[in-house]
Amino acid sequence: MIDLEEKQERVLLAGVETFENSENFESSMLELAELTKTAGGIVVDAFTQKRDKYDTKFLIGTGKLEQMRWAIEVGEIDTVIFNDRLTPRQNINLEEALGIKVIDRMQLILDIFALRARSHEGMLQVEQAQLSYLLPRLVGQGIMLSRQGGGIGSKGPGESKLETDRRYIRTRIENIEKQLKKVEKTRETIRKKRKESSIFKIGLIGYTNAGKSSIMNALTEKTQYEKDELFATLDATTKLVKIKEDFTVSLTDTVGFIQDLPTELIKAFKSTLEESTYVDLLIHVIDASNPHHEVHERTVQKLMEEMDIQGIPVLNVYNKMDMAKDFVPTLAPAVQLSIKSDEGVQWLRTAILEKLHELFVAFELDLPYTMAYKLPELKKLAMVNDVVEGETAYKVKGLIAPNMMWKLDNY
Repeated sequence: MIDLEEKQERVLLAGVETFENSENFESSMLELAELTKTAGGIVVDAFTQKRDKYDTKFLIGTGKLEQMRWAIEVGEIDTVIFNDRLTPRQNINLEEALGIKVIDRMQLILDIFALRARSHEGMLQVEQAQLSYLLPRLVGQGIMLSRQGGGIGSKGPGESKLETDRRYIRTRIENIEKQLKKVEKTRETIRKKRKESSIFKIGLIGYTNAGKSSIMNALTEKTQYEKDELFATLDATTKLVKIKEDFTVSLTDTVGFIQDLPTELIKAFKSTLEESTYVDLLIHVIDASNPHHEVHERTVQKLMEEMDIQGIPVLNVYNKMDMAKDFVPTLAPAVQLSIKSDEGVQWLRTAILEKLHELFVAFELDLPYTMAYKLPELKKLAMVNDVVEGETAYKVKGLIAPNMMWKLDNY
């Protein structure tokens, strides 16, 4: 009988701790192991070394390299993954010294994005990022090129594209950029319509695997792909949510963040990530069960600064509290819950309502009985708290977003 199951690669991890990365080094190495599992690899061992600075030839010291060579032979290792970004020359030197495939954290993340991309736009964005990253690495023959036949670090463009000349690859990148510009124009048109609409916009933001898709599903009572894995979803998704009675908001979920997100991906996913900048309220979702949640918070906040997401109100939500141990929140104010429970969903809805009460302004108006047909429409636009029948009109009291006040003139 022929075994059709794909063989899992046995992987050796490697990382160099320097003064610059020492604060997050441990969490980053643990995350590298999770990324490797997500890509389908089996982590056999990990080698780390403290150095004042990276070795220019191998990144890691020659003594540690010798230990790795022995471990590769004994452990029947298929691939070595470095936690640090390798220069093209270091990559070649390491593959020649170790005799097997060597990739770095950046290519591993690109590989996972290639596995996760489902939409046409997502596939284009990932291919653009991969080609931009691999172009300077197409230097000569050997493992560097021949490895593209399969396994971790080979998803996406594939052998035929990567072994052609640089000119073809540059042309392909230009073609992808043209296609993405068309997609971006469509996205911009949708954003403009959304901005001109009467809908209050909420965006989900957070570290990968914090539970954003679970929150989206819980609030919308609809199903989109969610799983306990890194980068389960890449595509930006927007759905409508009823927060209080008929009052409706839009809820947008985008790709999760991670430490050292490759600049190639930030550039390629620029229009997707920018969805978070066109909202009225951000919900920052944090995995409370992760012991390194503080590192995750800082990563998200740093990327928010880089993306110029400033001045947007934020609601901090600590998720997965059912799995958290000895948890101490570091962001305040915040709500703590497990979105997998009915109670957690209700707590989140209440927290969103309380936040909206802070952000919205009170209004009172008389809606003539001749315009009574507009009452359901008004209840979608604003949070209507009281409707009293008067002599000639309904006396309506409620709360509305400040930027929507002008729309009350229609009533």
